Amino acid sequence: MNKTFSIAVFSGDGIGPEITAPTLDILERMAAASDGYDLRFTDAPAGASHYAKTGESLPEASMDIARASDAIMLSAMGLPDVRYPDGTEISPQIELRKALTLFAGIRPVTVKPGQKTPLNLPADRGIDFVLVRESTEGLFHTQGCGEVTNDEARETLLITREISEKLFRFTFDLAATRKKTGRGPGRVTCVDKANVFRAFAFFREIFDAEAARHPDLIADHAYVDATALWMVQKPWDFDVLVTENMFGDILSDLGAGLMGGLGLAPSADIGLEHAVFQPCHGSAPDIAGQGLANPLAMILSAAMMLDWLGLRHDNDAMVQDGARLREAVEDVVALGEVLTRDIGGTAGTKEAANAVLETLFVS
Repeated sequence: MNKTFSIAVFSGDGIGPEITAPTLDILERMAAASDGYDLRFTDAPAGASHYAKTGESLPEASMDIARASDAIMLSAMGLPDVRYPDGTEISPQIELRKALTLFAGIRPVTVKPGQKTPLNLPADRGIDFVLVRESTEGLFHTQGCGEVTNDEARETLLITREISEKLFRFTFDLAATRKKTGRGPGRVTCVDKANVFRAFAFFREIFDAEAARHPDLIADHAYVDATALWMVQKPWDFDVLVTENMFGDILSDLGAGLMGGLGLAPSADIGLEHAVFQPCHGSAPDIAGQGLANPLAMILSAAMMLDWLGLRHDNDAMVQDGARLREAVEDVVALGEVLTRDIGGTAGTKEAANAVLETLFVS
């Protein structure tokens, strides 16, 4: 009998429900065609729209669903005109990261050779690297609680040994897995600003200690400003990058730009026991309800979820389906015949999702 995996689904705000529905449809069809696993989805209300109706952005009942699930799918969250009384955004995704200690934010950047991209890549060059962003500390530590007076404002950057050690162990394990599967040379780059800030020198010291435990992998360092330059000049040189929360927040959007936009940018936030999978983009309320949203980042996030669950539970069928789904999306994008408006096409949400389905089950 197949194992059934429970998935908490936060459908989100704006275009969130529109990109969630076709993604769940694809997952249901893949699970139905598999003899290795089943999926059960449970809706978990949260977000700006829910806050506007109820005064709660992340109900405890939804947190209970998340904690009890094998994985969490979270769609685009937040609305520009719905905020907390102090003016900050409704961000349940950040609350989830902190509540579940999801310290490793995974942001893959993939461009196939010959694929259209804002970069003028050589025809034989592709991009395939992963940015690992610490997701619970860094300059986000005092989110919404910084000190502000009439004359100055202060935010606190926090880097702890406990979280950094977990982050670096995860990162080196990821690099080892990529090397084993032929997706990278097994190279980990610590991205910091250790020449200026003592906190980042501390960060680098912990990184070096973990690197010493992996003599079969390559470990090096890069300052964040140089990394931003090299991501444009020679992105094919990178394998796995690991960095602090704010640096990762900025560089992950640069990575999305290399692929063609946030509509192609999936992500995961992973801890020791839980993981959230979501697109990097926002809720785009200006196009909500029009069937124009790009579902590919959400679908790619679902592929990451299958891969993570498969590796975690030693389920080869899920790992294989995760790879199949990722490759199907990449093939659709590389072919360039069915693209949404944000990446240079004219297709709508359903057309783009159907193109992925056809690639999965017809090609």
